[in-house]
Amino acid sequence: MSASAPAAEILGDRSVGAQLRFRGLGRTFGTRIVLRDIDLDVEPGELVAILGASGSGKSTLLRIAGGLDAASAGTVTLDGEPVTGIDPRIAIGFQEPRLLPWRSVADNIALGVPAGLPRAERTARISELLHLIGLTDFASHRPREISGGMAQRTSLARALARRPEVLLLDEPFGALDALTRLRMQDLLLSVLAEAPTTTLLVTHDVDEALQLADRIIVLGADAGATGARIQQLVIVPGERPRDRGSAELAELRAGLLGALGIDRHAH
Repeated sequence: MSASAPAAEILGDRSVGAQLRFRGLGRTFGTRIVLRDIDLDVEPGELVAILGASGSGKSTLLRIAGGLDAASAGTVTLDGEPVTGIDPRIAIGFQEPRLLPWRSVADNIALGVPAGLPRAERTARISELLHLIGLTDFASHRPREISGGMAQRTSLARALARRPEVLLLDEPFGALDALTRLRMQDLLLSVLAEAPTTTLLVTHDVDEALQLADRIIVLGADAGATGARIQQLVIVPGERPRDRGSAELAELRAGLLGALGIDRHAH
């Protein structure tokens, strides 16, 4: 899955990403309060993971950050500019690859390349991305002809094709088997190590958050209150990639599971 072409070369010569800032963010649907009082700065090049129970507003927060939904209160800014809709500096990856079944792997990646790019540069970028994700030999295959892991790699390459400053990932590896998931985590780390990109990652997997994130936030509602807010913010120690068997991470894992209402002694 590795590639000889540096990720920084493929993703472009640029800064380490943009700052994403949430201030007083809230979202209601009718009378139902989903999010409230969200204050968070995601610094350039930082990866922040979002944990929380189902229905706690994780994906809603990500959609607002990506301009796919609008906040009911508060603001989201990208390098100081309000996010009011789709922004070309932001790329989004979902749990399902969402590939077009009638297009090849290469053609699906091409969908992420900005319009107006010269043909030669466009072709070179697609070729480089295929190499980065280890799918050069599968460029002409259709989605039905590749594995789930390959499809998710294709989806990641499509998101990276525009050379985003901010990458929003909503459970990107949640549908994969355990081994493929670990490989995808390593691939993402290798890409971000060479071309740091401000990243917001929604996940249900505490271990994944500890392996990938610089900081982790836990969304949840206060007792007797409606609407989730940031209940806990954890700084993950150590440089990436981290030792998955680290005792320090195990201690943090126990604390995060407790914050999510999971008894670590239950099993």
